[in-house]
Amino acid sequence: MDIKNLLEIRKRSKAKKPDFIRQDFHKKCSLKKKWRKPKGLQSKLRLEIRGKAKSVSQGYRSPKKVRGLHKSGLEEKRVITVKDLETLDAKKHILIIPSTLGKKNKIVVLKKAKELDFNVSNIDRDGFIKKVETEIEAKKKAKEKEKKVVKEKAKKKEKLAEKISEEDEKEIEKKKKDKLLTTRER
Repeated sequence: MDIKNLLEIRKRSKAKKPDFIRQDFHKKCSLKKKWRKPKGLQSKLRLEIRGKAKSVSQGYRSPKKVRGLHKSGLEEKRVITVKDLETLDAKKHILIIPSTLGKKNKIVVLKKAKELDFNVSNIDRDGFIKKVETEIEAKKKAKEKEKKVVKEKAKKKEKLAEKISEEDEKEIEKKKKDKLLTTRER
């Protein structure tokens, strides 16, 4: 069968597939929603009694040729560095960029992926690059404004210091004169 047909079959079967939840998950907070095989002797779920939840079985699996593939039919690969892109083929692979990767590294990887014509499944490539670049520009402008404000404050402080020093000098001279005038001659 053709891969497109198999992907369509997988899509239809996954739409009908039930959520396999653990037995009595809704009764206890300590139980997670993750599937665990029921092992109780009188477990109705293990005995597959009609009206109970469905058990995991091979019939719900997707066709073997498309198992683990992206919905576009390409194999998903996790990419962290530009070096990882060198071993991949754009016609066979689609990229996943992890959320733990920083913005600057993401931009580097996305630009290289765009250059090599790779598709990225979890991020809008062009939109993300534009968004981050505008953020970086805004940060730079804010830093420049902050530097200007700091320089202006420093200039004001210098002017105040000069004025204060002039006034202090005048006061010191005045005190010396007063001292000379007020001291008695012996």
